[in-house]
Amino acid sequence: MPTEPGSDPRTDPEAAKSRVLDARSLRGLAHPLRIQLLKSLRHDGPATASQLAERLGESSGATSYHLRQLAAHGFVEDDPERGKGRERWWKAAQEGTTFSRELHNSPDPAVRGAADLFLHEIANIHTQELGTWLATSREWPEEWAGSSDMSDFTLQLTPEQLRELNEKMHALIVSYHGLSDEGSAQVRLHTHSFPRRPTD
Repeated sequence: MPTEPGSDPRTDPEAAKSRVLDARSLRGLAHPLRIQLLKSLRHDGPATASQLAERLGESSGATSYHLRQLAAHGFVEDDPERGKGRERWWKAAQEGTTFSRELHNSPDPAVRGAADLFLHEIANIHTQELGTWLATSREWPEEWAGSSDMSDFTLQLTPEQLRELNEKMHALIVSYHGLSDEGSAQVRLHTHSFPRRPTD
């Protein structure tokens, strides 16, 4: 779930696959379980409410309710190719989510609160995913462990240079989108870039 504006959905076909949040849809998504449900459908594919409940350790009643709320805001939809009889399958309606900083600075406190919850949940997901990788990396062949990365850098940049750097990184990442070569696996790539004040 990219959390910065990045590319323009009107001109970039990859960005068009991403949902641009507005105040209403942000409030509809800003719930920990809804964010987890959407992540699971995007990363692991279509599922029923019962399957998602098992994946996430929740009740099927809770997953059913929150899936309907996500559907009301256009984040998920029925998967007619899988649903048969009374069994309802869900799939993600978009591949990603784009978050504008304007929402974080909204004059409406409800929108600001939803933005804070959304961003903190995304940060928690990143932390969980990295922790899972560190705990299971020995289960992967050495070529995968040797190709992974956990780096950090400190640069002295202006806001304009930081935005330019992020745009270049995003463009490079998007250039690898859609590849499915033999021996490939789903790869999660996190990017975090932010200013900090040095301690005295």
